[in-house]
Amino acid sequence: MAGEAAAGLRRDAIGLREVLFQSITAMAPAAAVAASIPSGAAFAGGSLPLAVLVALVACLFTASCVAELARELPAAGSVSTYAARGLHPTVGFLVGWGYVFVEALVPPLLLLQLGFTTAGTLHDEWSSYPADLWWPWALAGAAVIAAAGYFGVRASARLGTVLGVFEILVFLVFAVWLIAEAGGDNTLSVFGTSHTAEGYEGVSGVFAGSVYTVLAFAGFEAAAPLAEETRDPRRTVHRAVLGAALAIGLFYVVTTYAMTVYFGPDRFATFGASGEASWEGVARASFGLFWVLVFLAVVNSTIANANACANVSTRTAFALARIRVLPGLFASLHPRYRSPVAGIAVQTVVAVGAVLGLGLGYDPVTAFLLLATMIVTVVIGVYIVVNLACAGYFLRRRRELLKPVRHLLLPVLGIVTFVPALLTAAGLPVFDFVTELTAPVSYAGPVVGIWMALGLVVLFVLMRRHPERIAETARVHLDEPALTGPAQNGAAQQ
Repeated sequence: MAGEAAAGLRRDAIGLREVLFQSITAMAPAAAVAASIPSGAAFAGGSLPLAVLVALVACLFTASCVAELARELPAAGSVSTYAARGLHPTVGFLVGWGYVFVEALVPPLLLLQLGFTTAGTLHDEWSSYPADLWWPWALAGAAVIAAAGYFGVRASARLGTVLGVFEILVFLVFAVWLIAEAGGDNTLSVFGTSHTAEGYEGVSGVFAGSVYTVLAFAGFEAAAPLAEETRDPRRTVHRAVLGAALAIGLFYVVTTYAMTVYFGPDRFATFGASGEASWEGVARASFGLFWVLVFLAVVNSTIANANACANVSTRTAFALARIRVLPGLFASLHPRYRSPVAGIAVQTVVAVGAVLGLGLGYDPVTAFLLLATMIVTVVIGVYIVVNLACAGYFLRRRRELLKPVRHLLLPVLGIVTFVPALLTAAGLPVFDFVTELTAPVSYAGPVVGIWMALGLVVLFVLMRRHPERIAETARVHLDEPALTGPAQNGAAQQ
């Protein structure tokens, strides 16, 4: 087993296309358009396209920081390595500890959505199908993801590419159709503040809506943990992270614009994720069987997203296990496919356990909201730390490459952008548009707090007994030929 770990992940297994779609599918574009983004309509109303555009600009700040660090530090540890090198190894450990936790929870989150979406739609079409028989679909999705991961990054990444292309094409075709049908109702006024929801007039409504639409961008950094399996990782991952954030951001703007002008800007505050005033509802009412493709695109999006995030969690766990911060079991690789098989097995067990435990203990929708709140809270916290790490890395280690706008101003803007989103995700009513969370969704904060407190305990023990392992979080683990240039110099400084 030690030999397998030492051999490392499969080098040069994937290129720009697969890495790009790793980030794209992690953002779950179809699911975000159909479910996440409409949550901002209650505040931004018919000005939701402007709110999405604001969110795009905001997320590009952090995407720029991730891309800059990915070019300097191409490692499977990704955000953990960035925080360790830019701030301190202890911060890197805590970021990796939290990141593995939430990325392991994304697959069960999406499998729950797969289950209740499929069961609900089948029940609507055939009333004899039980609406609560959702769990077989979730388990089937878990099997697909586990199989893709087992056969290695090539199989997993190529699956993500195929699924990602399908969901994007379906919604783009639908968006063009909606724009054409809107005819003379097409208007650029939706990129102004004149259509915000009642009670949230003007800029306040747009910014309130943008806080919720920001959450649709989570996952653009998912290409980074595949750096050690990517050809020319410094260039490829940098392009993939920025390209995914920009391309899917524009996709969000176009699709949201299309539905807003078709549905009507002045009544768009009633638009949501389900019912007649939703993407599927509009497709059912106006476009015949095209709604089936919309439904399939959303289902497809859940599988693609779960697959991408399973890649992230297993690679990050591999990176931490390789330096003996996590149990060495997670560093074991399949002798042929070079996939982290133990991590994939644990990921599958966690996913199935969370899906059945929470989904049957509460109900799948409530379980979905609980997991989503935990995930978003930690992910946004990680983004804030990565922004700090970008500034810290170029100030402390690569001063000769420091660019004030790219490495100082953009990180600050990224932090400022994500603080309101963090408070919103946590349900802390600092702003008037933030709703205080109710049980069991309110349990998310304490659960995250307990997990991070446990991480502090583990950190304390390791610092007392094996401080060299924590220092290892700042290492870039690539074969020697790939360590020429900036990262090698930085490693020498460490």
